[in-house]
Amino acid sequence: MRLSHEDIAAIRCLVQARFGADAGIWLFGSRLDDSARGGDVDLYVEPVHLPAEDLLLARQALRRDLERRLRLPVDLVINPGQTTAFMRQARTEGYPL
Repeated sequence: MRLSHEDIAAIRCLVQARFGADAGIWLFGSRLDDSARGGDVDLYVEPVHLPAEDLLLARQALRRDLERRLRLPVDLVINPGQTTAFMRQARTEGYPL
């Protein structure tokens, strides 16, 4: 996995601030491949409770905060309560943070 312990801690902190301490977080995609280079950070977030604010706004704010902190592009998939096949694959093949 090509993220530092500090990056993982920052991801957890930022996601939990927006979606609660019980939100599930999975890293998937190219950052799981230690032999790869570059690439964005692909995250799948499964909140237990959706935020009181608009989900789209919360997702955009979280993505902005993550990109500022990590200094990398971030692709962020938030489960709004209806799990898609893509979300199941991200969870199955991803690494839980």
